[in-house]
Amino acid sequence: MKMIARITVSVFFIILMVGAAYAWDDDVWSCGYPPIWQIFKKGKAVRWVDWKDNRRFAIYDPGTPNDPSDDMVLDKETGFVWERSPSTSTFTWIFAQSACNVLTTGGRLGWRLPTLQELASLADPNATSAPFLPPGNPFSNVQSGFYWSGTTYANNASFSWVVNFGLGNVNAADKSNPLSVWCVRGGQGVDPQ
Repeated sequence: MKMIARITVSVFFIILMVGAAYAWDDDVWSCGYPPIWQIFKKGKAVRWVDWKDNRRFAIYDPGTPNDPSDDMVLDKETGFVWERSPSTSTFTWIFAQSACNVLTTGGRLGWRLPTLQELASLADPNATSAPFLPPGNPFSNVQSGFYWSGTTYANNASFSWVVNFGLGNVNAADKSNPLSVWCVRGGQGVDPQ
């Protein structure tokens, strides 16, 4: 009886270890937890692919490998999903909101203007050249200038907070200025005012 119990426990641990190894290999999170955002096609989860130059990020390409404009990037540090290649067009703050609301990057709706803190999480003030982004990041077409956040400047409602990827810092700008837009999915966001 003791022998059967030992064999049963041994088999259980072998199955548990094989399952853990498979789960570790099967998702993009180094700690083994599933990603906050998952993409489904025909009812099946699609894998995010780790970015080899910086494993903080993973890529979802909806089927156009030579065109990053429709790719999404998962930031595993924050759980946010970003456009891989934000538009190079500039918009006033009001039109920046609209541009994100109607965006269908990756074949998905649900994009929005990020909060100041969300957008600033992509800035790397220690970078040595513009745009000030984490080293080895997967992004393309990021401008070395100001990007809108959805966070209104508390001292003056006609201003909003912006992130300057040309210097890696934050500022406030008049909402009537045409600036760059980088849309995000996930998180709580803010109600634009």
